[in-house]
Amino acid sequence: MAVSAFSAGVVSGNVVYQHRSSVRAEHSAGTAAWDQHLAVLILAGALAVVAWVRRRRCPAKRRVRGALPVPLGRRAARRIGLTALAVRRHPTELWRLAVLAALAVVLLYLCWRAGIQVLAGLDPNFTVNAWGGPSYAGAMACHYLDLAVIAAVVVGLLDRALLPVPVGRA
Repeated sequence: MAVSAFSAGVVSGNVVYQHRSSVRAEHSAGTAAWDQHLAVLILAGALAVVAWVRRRRCPAKRRVRGALPVPLGRRAARRIGLTALAVRRHPTELWRLAVLAALAVVLLYLCWRAGIQVLAGLDPNFTVNAWGGPSYAGAMACHYLDLAVIAAVVVGLLDRALLPVPVGRA
């Protein structure tokens, strides 16, 4: 689904690029947000180091999970099935499905948004006042940093909302 959303984003970005204006937009000072993104990068790096240190101190958790709490693959499919079954048995758990659906929509939107920037970013007017603009590389770096941080939060929340696979049943 993520690849499909990204591909749809690339197609959407191509449509945006094909309908670009021939009139060049002026860069507005203060729209690049480099300082804010430097702070986001430093904070994200610090949190990644803290997470790595915590995982090194608790080897039992490290064996059960990977380096990131990525809810992908067979184990995730099993967890989704267990969560859906729990909702069928206990309708009070319906909130989990609502949370999972909302987080899945956000994650798919992020994939689509990452795709749209690949081709739409080639239009100078698309990046002229973007975060990291006015260059294509700067806009991509800042937007992808934002996408990575938001996706990490969403994936972590998905990991928390899904029921765990009982030990020995993975």
